Amino acid sequence: METIRRWRCAAFPVGLALLCSTFSARAADRPVKVYLLSGQSNMVGIGQVTGGGSRWATEFLDPVLSVYAGKFDPDVDYEKETPLKTLTLESFGGVKPTPYPGGGTQIVRGFVQIKTSGVYEFRPGYGESTHNVMQVAGQEVHRKEPGQDAVTTPIRLTAGGKAPFEIAYLTDQANGLGWIARVDVPGTLATVVQQDGKFPYLVDPQGNWVERDDVWYKGVVTATADKRLSVGCGASSNNIGPELGFGHVVGDFHEEPVLILKASQGNRSLGWDYLPPGSEPFEQDGMIYAGYKDSPARWQKGTRPEPINWYAGKQYDDCFSAAHEVLENFDTEFPQWQGRGYEIAGFVWWQGHKDGGEPYASRYEQNLVRLIRTLRKEFDAPEAPFAIATIGFDGWNMTGPHKTVAEGQLAVSGDQGKYPEFKGNVLTVETRGFWRAPEISPQNQGFHYNQNAETYMLVGEALGDAMLKMVKENPE
Repeated sequence: METIRRWRCAAFPVGLALLCSTFSARAADRPVKVYLLSGQSNMVGIGQVTGGGSRWATEFLDPVLSVYAGKFDPDVDYEKETPLKTLTLESFGGVKPTPYPGGGTQIVRGFVQIKTSGVYEFRPGYGESTHNVMQVAGQEVHRKEPGQDAVTTPIRLTAGGKAPFEIAYLTDQANGLGWIARVDVPGTLATVVQQDGKFPYLVDPQGNWVERDDVWYKGVVTATADKRLSVGCGASSNNIGPELGFGHVVGDFHEEPVLILKASQGNRSLGWDYLPPGSEPFEQDGMIYAGYKDSPARWQKGTRPEPINWYAGKQYDDCFSAAHEVLENFDTEFPQWQGRGYEIAGFVWWQGHKDGGEPYASRYEQNLVRLIRTLRKEFDAPEAPFAIATIGFDGWNMTGPHKTVAEGQLAVSGDQGKYPEFKGNVLTVETRGFWRAPEISPQNQGFHYNQNAETYMLVGEALGDAMLKMVKENPE
């Protein structure tokens, strides 16, 4: 089946193409595969896609606008022409650039000086004024002709150097607005893919991010994108979570379409916020800790304070009731699959940072066992595989309660033999080897894996591989 799945029917002789189309027809009759992903902020997705862009302003020095007679003519060498007028631009970029006078072909020249060496993209203009050709240091970095898509070519610049620039506007619409973005920030997805050559399946031959037409992403509570799987399904359009790598792995495997349904929220613990139904209160060091639906999180034995505006398990209720609402309205939510139905193909869990203190760290294992059992029962999927990623902060140097959490996550894995019911259907993947240091990452933010997109991709791929290992060991 896997070999047949990877065929492209048109590339094969008639007999093989017929066999391929037969399998595709059968797949068209089968329910959509739904994978339910959940966890805290790293499941939400904090891996950076690019270093981000900003309006340009102080990077540009001595801009002078020249206005030449007539409409723009690509065959004219404007360097040799005498302008009708020139204007030193007091303000270039920002939000209120000096207005251009119009009245002919408008070309602005000056210098670019950036503060940090790297590879940069320039996006000159706004709206109609994007119809222009821009050169930096004699290299064309932007071209957008009317009626055509923009072609942007990154350029490497050295901090402190003064590179000459020129923008020739192709229509009467022209202004000094523009955006600049560094595209080789270490650890961003753009750098990892386009500069380092990793995860090549994420881009097409033109370098654009690929959108899967067979894998749909929908987020509830947070990361609420609703679209074909591509970049930008994390905390913002410039972020990814593990869904990207995971979705590509499982999407390549299944003949049926796939729905990635992510229900997640940052800064939440399994021992309190995500505490599963059925969890009982417990006593430790003279304190009573909340069971499911109890509030507050703890109180001194022999007392019972007033509840707060949160309770044990509220995040569990919020996330999974939102997931239920999507599934209960499946045909309305996904009209492209109307009448086809769905099945829960698996669960994915990546969480643990907020449980990095006692007593929650030491109880993480038992809470995770209950979460697995409860979710399977709640979504009527008793045999659905369950993939877990350990927390991996600081890599193999992890110590203390977070290490306790990681060990609890590993302990529930079916291949450890501690829980016979989980053999072959629960698998934990180790992520500590995916840790990337701050100096090769977009941010120094350890609890978010330094926002390193490679980490998020590797975790997602590992979770996808674990899921498929269980699927293959337990075929339908």
